[in-house]
Amino acid sequence: MPEATTDSGEVLLPAPTAASPDGQLHWRATLAAAWVAQLLAMAGFSFVMPFIPFYLRDLGVRNEKLVALWSGVIVTASGISMTLFAPFWGVMADRYGRKAMVQRAMFGGAVILSLMGLAGNVYHLLTLRILQGVLTGTVSASVALVSSVTPQRRLGSSLGAMQAAVFLGSAAGPWLGGFCADRLGYRLPFPVAGLMLAVAGILVLFMVREDFERRAARAQKGTLGQVLSLPGFTGVLTLVLMVNFASTVVAPVFPLFVEQIMHTKTRVATVTGLILAVGGLVAGLSSLVTGRLSDRIGHGRMLVGCTAVSGVLSGLLAAANNIGQLFALRVGFGLSSGGTGPAMNALIARSVPNSSYGRAYGLTASASSLGFALGPVLGGAIASAYGLRAPFVATAVLLVLVAVLAGARIIPALDSQACGRRLVACESEAAKGK
Repeated sequence: MPEATTDSGEVLLPAPTAASPDGQLHWRATLAAAWVAQLLAMAGFSFVMPFIPFYLRDLGVRNEKLVALWSGVIVTASGISMTLFAPFWGVMADRYGRKAMVQRAMFGGAVILSLMGLAGNVYHLLTLRILQGVLTGTVSASVALVSSVTPQRRLGSSLGAMQAAVFLGSAAGPWLGGFCADRLGYRLPFPVAGLMLAVAGILVLFMVREDFERRAARAQKGTLGQVLSLPGFTGVLTLVLMVNFASTVVAPVFPLFVEQIMHTKTRVATVTGLILAVGGLVAGLSSLVTGRLSDRIGHGRMLVGCTAVSGVLSGLLAAANNIGQLFALRVGFGLSSGGTGPAMNALIARSVPNSSYGRAYGLTASASSLGFALGPVLGGAIASAYGLRAPFVATAVLLVLVAVLAGARIIPALDSQACGRRLVACESEAAKGK
């Protein structure tokens, strides 16, 4: 099952399964409403990303080096707070229901995004980004909700549909937001994005049905520490952290890099949004194809190959001299990076038993958010010190390092443990036969 991410570092993973019986009447309607709501939510969150550096100028940040640095801090802020709160909201979902958590994330996001358009200075915006990470997290909440109401035999296709909503929303949002910003200014798109989240929340409120039993939720046992102690899980968790860290190093400075290549400040937000939209769409399509391919050639091989190719393409992006080159290389980067998702999720599933998916999901979401939080800070700092091309070089080095670490250490260890588990299972079956 492919992985997807938001601006603040959230990851799409297998959620705790509490599937409904096949005869349930409302799961299709719930899936349809949740799909549309997730599409709107992802479009809303990504709507404002193409012009964040330019909005900082309107808020009084004049020095170009400080614009790059503050862009990294602003993008990072929500990831840090989400890292801390993701496990907490996971526990709340088990106690009070997944629908309530989806509503919390979407209505909370609607308020926070709308208020960002009223920010008076960069510190107001920073505070609101921190609160965004505290209150939101629509992907994880929606995946848990859909998993809890979908019949077991339809779970894979349902979660695949939700992933498609994440990719489509993330692809459309930047282009629409950049188009809007170039014509209406940098403040008005924030309440527009907030309206998208509000409509999404209303859809969930009135069209989603969840039969949640708190008594069953209390019966779940186990701790996060027990999941961390599972052989191989911490290795995969390290890969999740590193991949998400590397993939967001260039995020805060990418609009500035586009502006530098274009040699103009006209329609930069639109062009940036279009490049991000096409890259996201290509990555989504790639993940669907490579997910099936990795089942044939091996998830470990797919992860190593995709991260290595992504690293090479990132290095070439640093040398781009015009929009055509940047666009073509970004499409190639989307094709290769899209393949990391299916492989990563498969490795996560191999490292934990089904009964531990819920707690493993919370820990992996935190690792993903931490990577998304730290990457932009490093990118902004590198750009401020060495120029706008340097973060692409840093990304290239990090992704190649991930490929080497995964291929040399973590994946062989997982393969060895999997062989051991199969041997134990065979011996157990043989013993029963006697």
